[in-house]
Amino acid sequence: MASSAVLNADLRKGLIHKEVYGHFSEHLGRGIYEGIWVGEDSPIPNTNGIRNDVLKALQRIKIPVLRWPGGCFADDYHWEDGIGPRDTRKKMINKLWGGAVENNHFGTHEFMMLCELLGCEAYINGNVGSGTVREMSEWVEYLTFGGESPVSTMRAVNGQTEPWKVKYWGVGNENWGCGGNMRPEYYADLYRQYQTYVRNYDDNKIHRIACGPNGNDYGWMEVLMREASLFMDSITLHYYTILGPNWENKGDATGFNADEWFTTLEQALYMDELITRHSAIMDQYDPSKRVGLIVDEWGTWYNPEPGSMPGYLYQQNSIRDALVAGVTFNIFHQHNDRVRMANIAQMVNVLQALILTEGEQMLLTPTYHVFDMFKVHQDAERIELTYESEAYRHNGREIPAVSASASVDQEGAIHISLCNLNHADDSVLTIDLRGLDVGSKGLAVSGTILAATEIDAHNTFEQPDHVVPQPFYAFVLEGSRLTVQLPPMSVTVLEIKS
Repeated sequence: MASSAVLNADLRKGLIHKEVYGHFSEHLGRGIYEGIWVGEDSPIPNTNGIRNDVLKALQRIKIPVLRWPGGCFADDYHWEDGIGPRDTRKKMINKLWGGAVENNHFGTHEFMMLCELLGCEAYINGNVGSGTVREMSEWVEYLTFGGESPVSTMRAVNGQTEPWKVKYWGVGNENWGCGGNMRPEYYADLYRQYQTYVRNYDDNKIHRIACGPNGNDYGWMEVLMREASLFMDSITLHYYTILGPNWENKGDATGFNADEWFTTLEQALYMDELITRHSAIMDQYDPSKRVGLIVDEWGTWYNPEPGSMPGYLYQQNSIRDALVAGVTFNIFHQHNDRVRMANIAQMVNVLQALILTEGEQMLLTPTYHVFDMFKVHQDAERIELTYESEAYRHNGREIPAVSASASVDQEGAIHISLCNLNHADDSVLTIDLRGLDVGSKGLAVSGTILAATEIDAHNTFEQPDHVVPQPFYAFVLEGSRLTVQLPPMSVTVLEIKS
C-alpha cells in the first residue's frame, strides 16, 4: 500500500521551539580541543583560538543553544581551574574519557566567547556530583553579577568587566550514574538545595534544569516531578540509539548490514514512546505544562572507529545517522507542547557529530545536512499533519516506512519533513492539502533531498561531498493533492508557497 497524509494548514499546533535544534559539546576526545579550540597560535585559521571553518559551518545552521562542559565531565569539572592566564591554569586528568590530560585552556571565558560568535544561548551544566553549593553559586555570580563582589572583581581582572547573559543552567548531570549514582529521592533533595543558590542577578533570568531520567526510568521521573517540580523550569531526558540489547557491542558506524540498519531505525523510533510516557507522568504534577522536557543527550552511539582512542568516542556518520536525526526531529515536533529543547551528542568529532576534523581538514556529515535542511522549522508553528504510513517489513518485524511533520514559518511558507526509512524501496506518499490560501497564482512547490545508494554511504576527507543535499523534483501537484515519490533511505524537505 502507498502512504497517505492530510495537511490541515489552518490548524496551528503551537511553536516548534528553536532550541530543539540545540547542541552539546563535552570535554571529551577531540570534541573541544582540535574540533573547536586550536588556540591563537595555531596554523589552522582561527578567531581568538576558535577554528574558523568549524565556526562558519555552525553559524550557517543557526545554532540556538550550546550545552557545556558535559556530560559526565561536568560533575568532575571545577570552574575556577578554567579561568585566568592559560599558562597558569591547573591541569587535570580526564578520568572518564581516555585518561587524557586536560589543560583547561578552554574554560568559561572561551565558552562564552564561542556562544557570542555563534549568536547562541549558553547552557551550562553545574557540578553536583563532586562540587559544592558554594562552587556552583559563585560560578553563577562570576558569570552574571554586574555589581561589586570578590568573584565579579575576579572576572574583571580576567578580562570581562561586564557580566554575561546565561539563560540555561543544569543542576547536575546523570546523577543516577556518573554524576553520583544517586537515588532519585536523594537527588531531588540536593536539586532543591542547589537550585536555591542559582540566583538571578540584575536582569539575567536563569532557566533552572533538573537532571531527569535515563531512558525508560519512569520511577526517576515520578520522584523528581513529585518532590521538586515546583523548583524547576525543565527536566532532562537522555536516550541514545544503540543496536542493543546491551552496551558491550554497539555495532559499527559503517560496514553494517540491512538488519542493523532496520534495528537502528527501530530503536530511534522508540523516542516517541519515551516522550509520550514521561510526558504523561509530568502531566500528573504539571497539567499546565509549565515544566519543559529537555532531551539534552540524544543520538547514535556505535563502537569507536578502528585505530581511534576508545575513550574518545570518535565514529563515522552515514546516511543511516541522517535518518535517525530526521525521524527524531519529526518526533520532537509532534511533542512540541512539552519538548522545549534538545541537544544532539555531540557537535564535533564525538558520537553522532555534525562535523569531523583531522588536523586542518574538516568535513560535514550527513547529520549536519539534516540540521541545515530542517532549520526552517526553528521557531515555526507546527501545523496538523496526519498520515498513514505503509509498513517497512524486515525479517518478520515492521515499522512505519515514512516519518513526517510540518510547520509554517513567519512568512507563511509551509515546510514538510519526510523520511523514507526503507533501505531498499521507494515510498509513494499522497498528501491532501487543506486550509491553504491558494490565490490566483496557485501553489509553488520545491524540495531538497538527502539520499544515497549505499546503505552506509558517508563523507570522507577524500570525498567530503559524497552525501550532500540535492534539489528534489519527484513530486506532482494536481489541484490540492501532492504526490511525492521518496527514494529509499532518504530525508526530504518540501516547501509550499502560495
